[in-house]
Amino acid sequence: MKPLKWWETAVIYQIYPRSFQDSNGDGIGDIPGITTRLDYISNLGVDAIWISPFFKSPQNDFGYDVSDYCDINPEYGTLVDFDNLLEKAHSFNLKVMVDFVPAHCSDQHSWFLESRKSKDNLKADWFHWVDPKKDGSAPTNWLSFFGGRAWTWEPRRQQYYLHNFLPSQPNLNHSNPDVCDALMKIVRFWFDRGVDGFRLDAVHTINGDKAPYKDNLTNLNFKLGSLPQDQQPFFRQLHCSAQLNQPVIQNFSKAIRSVADNYNDRFLMGEVDGDNDTAMEVSETFTAPGRLHATYNFDLLAWGGLTVKEMKVAISKAIKVFNKTGRISFAFSNHDVPRVASRQLAPLGLSIEQGDLMQLLLLKLETCLIGSACIYQGEELGLEDSNNIPIEQLQDPWGIEFAPTFQGRDSCRTPMVWNSNEANGGFSDSKTTWLPVMDDHFKRSGLSQAGKSGSIYSEFSSFLQWRKKQPAFMEANEMTIPNGGLKEIIFTRKSEKQNLRCIFDFEKLVTRFEEI
Repeated sequence: MKPLKWWETAVIYQIYPRSFQDSNGDGIGDIPGITTRLDYISNLGVDAIWISPFFKSPQNDFGYDVSDYCDINPEYGTLVDFDNLLEKAHSFNLKVMVDFVPAHCSDQHSWFLESRKSKDNLKADWFHWVDPKKDGSAPTNWLSFFGGRAWTWEPRRQQYYLHNFLPSQPNLNHSNPDVCDALMKIVRFWFDRGVDGFRLDAVHTINGDKAPYKDNLTNLNFKLGSLPQDQQPFFRQLHCSAQLNQPVIQNFSKAIRSVADNYNDRFLMGEVDGDNDTAMEVSETFTAPGRLHATYNFDLLAWGGLTVKEMKVAISKAIKVFNKTGRISFAFSNHDVPRVASRQLAPLGLSIEQGDLMQLLLLKLETCLIGSACIYQGEELGLEDSNNIPIEQLQDPWGIEFAPTFQGRDSCRTPMVWNSNEANGGFSDSKTTWLPVMDDHFKRSGLSQAGKSGSIYSEFSSFLQWRKKQPAFMEANEMTIPNGGLKEIIFTRKSEKQNLRCIFDFEKLVTRFEEI
């Protein structure tokens, strides 16, 4: 049996840099701040860190609108700061993954600033410029994830340009080979610095088709949901019929994999999604031979949480496609959805007092599945969402657009609390922070929980140490389809040296492992 690559069993800790640790007193987390907390992360027992975007950016979408892919936004630090972080992380045997945004950039990027000037400049075809219909309206019915049309009018060119997110995030034209070449230079820039891998943001939203563009089909199965994001017109369309998951995307997948293969042990994990029940089909396409190493699975990230039965269904779908491979990454939380401690209690029929046991159970569950697992900062502390951010302090453009009905993603992005005896919980010396520090997080400060016997941090850390010694987890990526009663998830992890029966009891909130 061939030894597994590091990413095929990795536990990856996601850092939202703006909210992790401020080192210079401006109320915003930064790269030097992350460096000071690497021992905390290393002691937890994870294998890698994934840092959400820190590139130069106007911060309209907090780094997912890049104006320079090869520089650091000044409020996060400098390239020297990043090199220091990389060196220290590697000294702790932590791999470092960077969040790369290949589908779109900022409207302040030099590429777009030139492209929008005219129809005959050197960057004229680097973005999707399309003439209006005869009546002056947008070329298609495509909608933006953040509300409104996915097309914005540019008077200088007398054309519309495409943006699947904010108007300030124009989509790159991947049918132009010069665009791909430019992106591959960026990939080499970071690999040459020593970065171990990329989390590729929203790869399924890359657009490379040429005009004429087709309308999206209507989603005939749409049902008005109880959650605000399910009430948007966006979900009334089948986006993969035209707008998203275009076959041409795989040209990018092949190109970036070819670059990665010229380096040693570099990992490519793509954030992808599909319409209705097509997510696993899409993931399989993206991880075909010669493409991405793995995809990031959304199925356990349901905004309203999941019942035990729904978890088993989600896991089963992934196992049926990816069993005996490491081509899938599981997560229960990230920077885009409410925290586990807030959204999972009700679906599992649990009380607030049972929250810590539930959090620990879910952490163990996701790290016992095949492939890699991504842990979002604060999960190891059982942090809850902040549900009392004043509307005037909202920062997320999605929330600002739909408040007060829907306040977006700020609630899971509030700053980390490190020491309950310090101002702002030790996150920052500033009088104000970019988002307010949540009062309830003071009782779960990172440093106190890391040193406390029986805390989620301590228990999970001990579990990860034990996990690394189990051949069933570390030497193979094979498991059975989950079964069990209404309140339990049971499966067996298999390797040549060990078969380990994994039992997750959501009634007693305990785990058991039995060699069979």
